[in-house]
Amino acid sequence: MDTETASVPVPVAKKAPAVRRALIASVAGCVVLGGVAVLLLPDTDGDAAPPALGPAGRAMAAAGAGAPASLPDLSVLIGEREAHVQKHPGDDQSWAVLGAAYVERGMRTADSAYYPRAERALRTSLKTHPRGNVEALTGMAVLANARHDFRGARKWAEQAVGLSPKRWSTYPALIDAYSGLGNEKGVTKALETLQDLRSGASVMARSGQVYRDRGWRENAAAALMDSAALAERPAEKAACLHRVGELSWERGEPAEALRYYEAALDADPDHHPSLAGKGRALAALGRTSESLRAYQSAMVRQPAPEYALALGELYASLRLAPAAQAQYDVLRARVKQEGVNGVNDERILGLYEADHGDPEEAVDRLRAEFKRHPSPEVADTLGWALHRSGKGKEGLKYARRAMDKGPRSAVFAYHRGEIERKLGRYGAARRHIGEALRINPYFSPLLAPAARKAMKSLGDPPEGGPAQMYAESPSGETPTRQSRKRQRR
Repeated sequence: MDTETASVPVPVAKKAPAVRRALIASVAGCVVLGGVAVLLLPDTDGDAAPPALGPAGRAMAAAGAGAPASLPDLSVLIGEREAHVQKHPGDDQSWAVLGAAYVERGMRTADSAYYPRAERALRTSLKTHPRGNVEALTGMAVLANARHDFRGARKWAEQAVGLSPKRWSTYPALIDAYSGLGNEKGVTKALETLQDLRSGASVMARSGQVYRDRGWRENAAAALMDSAALAERPAEKAACLHRVGELSWERGEPAEALRYYEAALDADPDHHPSLAGKGRALAALGRTSESLRAYQSAMVRQPAPEYALALGELYASLRLAPAAQAQYDVLRARVKQEGVNGVNDERILGLYEADHGDPEEAVDRLRAEFKRHPSPEVADTLGWALHRSGKGKEGLKYARRAMDKGPRSAVFAYHRGEIERKLGRYGAARRHIGEALRINPYFSPLLAPAARKAMKSLGDPPEGGPAQMYAESPSGETPTRQSRKRQRR
């Protein structure tokens, strides 16, 4: 089939029997790791037999268990469904399967060119069966999450839940949407419903991610370790192990993180997030040449904007300015390309502009993004961009919000502490920059050394208890009574 699904004639709407849709709903699944839902539904069109349990069948079985399919199996499924809808353009379920499979393929390979194809297939399914099409609605929610359009994802997911509140596979998409919007209550309610409806590795992995976002690290570690132990399929195990590695990294344990990233790659050599994570951990361990090779391999496979930024900053920390700039150029080109395919990369682009480009442009972008998606991550990035553009007092409000509502993050703590240091709030700055280094002393190849330098300039707190708790400024001036009031706030 032509990769442009729009070339397929739009079918005339027809109703599917209730029994058919009930059977479909009973086996429909979603991949909850990484936020990808795949509605790999069996074909029950009256004039076509369902596929044999070959690669496509295995992909559907994985989805029914809430696990990612292997990329080869997913490719076979896509090929089979493309051929099928050419012959049976009125099969709304196969259109939903095809669209959701495109979404997973795009997420797993970081190739956003699959997203427009996914949208055309899913909208064709909705046009063919406009009422009660929970599968296509859920697929649209997952697609919106993949594009970082969390408002859109919430709309589609809430519609799907309204039609079928007992369908467990819609709730991961709803959780992702609420997380992207900073809706903590919504996340809590959706997770509780998911846990009531379903158990197993996929739900444990989703629970662990929510616990991590809340800063409940012990709960997160327990849930994620259980999910990795229970995962059966290689792609699912890799995704679980990667999340455990990410949690170890965020705790400042690069050797432990490296072990999990390598285990993930043993399970699934195509898991590029673990390859990038391996590069980051190796850099923290001082194994720079190996780190660069791992990052470069990840970039060759999937030049995601966040990988380009991380590799560029690693080059910058090594004083390899031309190499760093080359990666920043890749980032900008990639963001532009993904934008054509409907992906919203405003946060990562804003972070790049704040630190390496035009902070004023970063502020403009991030103000608009925060209005759309007021998550802790966007709040932190906006606060930092405001600081970098000379608006530290305003930036501090967003930095506080990020720490109050987000995960226990070394980056969040450093950003807040550095803003406070520049504002002359030295006690608070010492506390938060020190916290960043305690959380993860390797959190950034550029910012971690800056944090250590800032702590050295701040010095130790003066002796004498509360009355003497505010250190002199780096210029040697004792803080005024008014500045002490600001520090206490």
